[in-house]
Amino acid sequence: MAIVLPALPFEKNALEPHISSQTLSYHYDKHHNTYVVNVNNLIKDTELENKSLEDIIHESANDPSKTAIFNNAAQVWNHTFYWNSLKPHGSSLPNEAIKQKIDSDFGSYDNFAKAFKEAALGQFGSGWAWLVLIDGKLSILKTSNADTPIAHGIKAILCIDVWEHAYYLDYKNARAEYADNVINHLINWDFANANLMS
Repeated sequence: MAIVLPALPFEKNALEPHISSQTLSYHYDKHHNTYVVNVNNLIKDTELENKSLEDIIHESANDPSKTAIFNNAAQVWNHTFYWNSLKPHGSSLPNEAIKQKIDSDFGSYDNFAKAFKEAALGQFGSGWAWLVLIDGKLSILKTSNADTPIAHGIKAILCIDVWEHAYYLDYKNARAEYADNVINHLINWDFANANLMS
């Protein structure tokens, strides 16, 4: 297949107690894998068949005839980015360059954390909360459904998945508790630093 399901960067039980292995099994093995299977079926025998995932997203983003391709390709990318945004026993506090950038652009870590949580809670329905870099400045962004910063030429730094399948088995309708636990216990600041510096 042109697009493959990437390996998780941690074991399925590694995010417990904040995200259960049961949630990871459904989220990764079922949802993420389904997007991979779908996009491969949709691009088969088309001009996109041998393109990279990023190229597929860019070339399908504004083409109404390729909406299904975009939705599935973007969800493959978004989920892969989300897994890498998480780290078992992640630190609640940023380090290295990202710490200085957060302090500079948000005024403090607390201001960033508040804005990131508000984005996660304020996204109506399914979607994503993102820490992004726009014109050299860190910003918070929300996207609906499969939409993704890279479709708009925006550099992603971190994200939180707020589709219900990301948290419902563990938190039911308590999206705020899920967002708090991701922000306070699971953020992969090494990944954020790598994205900032790349």
